[in-house]
Amino acid sequence: MKRLYLLIPNVEICRTLVGELKEAGIPKGHVHVLASLRERLEGLPQANVWQKTELAHGIWIGAALGAIAGFTAGLLGMYFPPPGLMLGWGVVLASSLAGITFGAFVSAMMKLHEHNHKLDRYHVDIEKGRILMMVDVPRNRVDDIKNMILEHHADARIRVEKMA
Repeated sequence: MKRLYLLIPNVEICRTLVGELKEAGIPKGHVHVLASLRERLEGLPQANVWQKTELAHGIWIGAALGAIAGFTAGLLGMYFPPPGLMLGWGVVLASSLAGITFGAFVSAMMKLHEHNHKLDRYHVDIEKGRILMMVDVPRNRVDDIKNMILEHHADARIRVEKMA
């Protein structure tokens, strides 16, 4: 999947474009709209916490670091067990899973309140009243969707990025 970032001048054009994308076969769940608090976005698919924050990134980083820490702790427990205990690979597996879970949770809680840095470049435009539309498109349809948008909205600025 690729994500198209479009700056739309106003809500009416945004509503029209959402309809056009729906007709082109883009599911409503793949369209995310973000605007300043002054804009009325009723009926539009508004961006949620997954698009507006670093939550997804935080979960991946936390899970990776937790896996490393849990695996290391499991190995240490297996090779240097407490007196009287024989620990095997099950401890390594259990501590790795616990590390993944704990790391993902803690990192997610921290990143939940951090804005998505990919959206920084659009901040000034959003504050000026423009609307940011993010559209998740299959790789093989990127050019088709871009051309369809530009055909009806020649002034649209489209940026394409690989989804994380």
